[in-house]
Amino acid sequence: DRRVKRRPESGMECDILDSLEQLGYDGPLLQEKALLTAVEGGLSSPEYVDLCGWLAARLKPLCDLEENITSGPDDVDSLQVEVSGLLRELNCPYEDVISAILKGSVPKSKDHLKCLLFLSSELQAAQIARSRRASEKHKEGNPVCQELVVICSTLSLSEPRGNDAAGVLSQIHDKVDKILKELPNGSIGNPVLKKSLDSEQWEILHNMNTSLCSEYECRRRMLIKRLDVTVQSFGWSDRAKVKVDSMARVYQPKRHALRPQSTVDVAKLLAAREDICNVVKTSSGSSREKTVCAVNKVHNFPP
Repeated sequence: DRRVKRRPESGMECDILDSLEQLGYDGPLLQEKALLTAVEGGLSSPEYVDLCGWLAARLKPLCDLEENITSGPDDVDSLQVEVSGLLRELNCPYEDVISAILKGSVPKSKDHLKCLLFLSSELQAAQIARSRRASEKHKEGNPVCQELVVICSTLSLSEPRGNDAAGVLSQIHDKVDKILKELPNGSIGNPVLKKSLDSEQWEILHNMNTSLCSEYECRRRMLIKRLDVTVQSFGWSDRAKVKVDSMARVYQPKRHALRPQSTVDVAKLLAAREDICNVVKTSSGSSREKTVCAVNKVHNFPP
């Protein structure tokens, strides 16, 4: 292990070597002595220039850079412009070092170490940012991941970042079991669906739900359109025309909350308990006994 052989006092070069290992660099400057020798030569050292070019080539697509390092020590003027331009585009904080590179008068090898440490750190940060963006994009496009995030948030569990599905589901199962044990007896009824389904039956069930959701969406769109037309009709009278803005302020927030898409999915079926089957019609005899009154009685008049 190279890190065991490095001196504790090596400081900056030790950080650079660790970063290069993590970034996957396998060139000749992974040894501390070789790195220090190349740094002493600065832009006149082919190994140092190659390392800067290796870092720049990987930073370019991640940071959408315009600058790149294509020149070598044999074209010092172009090389100085490219390196200083790259550091400026990356907003390098070492302004004095950038100016010295452009003038070709870098006084110390420590300044070249600063450049390498800055470039390697920027590359690490860019790779981390790309990984997080890819993870978020994957979650946004994957409904299963979205559901897992919601479940973990509801159960006060840590967000499943990079964890395997089996581990996340195991944590959720343990948490739910713990919560159920703390509830009074009878709090959770028996499920409606008691039979285990095979993969073919789950597929049929999913297709049935998709068809029903499509029909429900059509009906909901029609009802929402009827609602819009009805509310618009309220503003047709001369007295109501002066109240159109006030009506809109009240109606629009509630209207935007209405969605035509159905939210019923297979998860709702799995969560349904037996008490969902206890549906009593509002027009049934037992219900009418408690709701009957003089206003809603229907009188039969003789012909």
